[in-house]
Amino acid sequence: MKKKLSIIGIIILTLLIIDQVVKINIKTSFSSDEVRYVIGNWFALHYIENQGMAFGTTFGSEMWHKLALSIFRIIAIIALAYYIFSEAKKGSKMEFLIAVSFVFAGATGNLLDSMFYDYFFSFNPCEGFNQLQGSGLKMNCTDYGFTYPVEVRHKGFLFGNVVDMFQFNVNWPKWVPYVGGNQIFPAIWNVADACITLGIFTIILRQKVYFPKKKEGEA
Repeated sequence: MKKKLSIIGIIILTLLIIDQVVKINIKTSFSSDEVRYVIGNWFALHYIENQGMAFGTTFGSEMWHKLALSIFRIIAIIALAYYIFSEAKKGSKMEFLIAVSFVFAGATGNLLDSMFYDYFFSFNPCEGFNQLQGSGLKMNCTDYGFTYPVEVRHKGFLFGNVVDMFQFNVNWPKWVPYVGGNQIFPAIWNVADACITLGIFTIILRQKVYFPKKKEGEA
């Protein structure tokens, strides 16, 4: 069991380091909404931040909305840590434990943004991703020589944005009904989102291997 947990710990730590290194590099070297194509014209680094869940989905404008989401993440991470430990103790397949650890690393990576980024990076009320209609918090934004009030998001511990950067710029063929000409996958995502998605899809695709049905004689 100790060997399994050591391997899982190394995997989780490696994924977290990769996730944070990419996010910090993007945040410090890109301007807001900047796009740089890295593979042809179909895969780009597009710097944005989101105030909600994975892939830029939002959760609401009230203070408790973001706080509830962050607390839920903490509870989920604690539960996943306990689950990984208990499954390793039971002797579950290493492949399954790695899949769960990917989900754990992804959830933790995005939580770290919300927990600490507001303390290490300056807050600019003029950035669209820092503005939140209905929050009730107002700050002055100075842009092109004009100063005007804007409503901004709550900030501080557990209220920070999550940094996203990866974008597929591929459209459906125009002849496809209903979606023709639209982007196949318009969401902008990060390493943590990819870890969560990969872990969940692996568990779904391999569930018969991870959770084999007991034979009638064993039941």
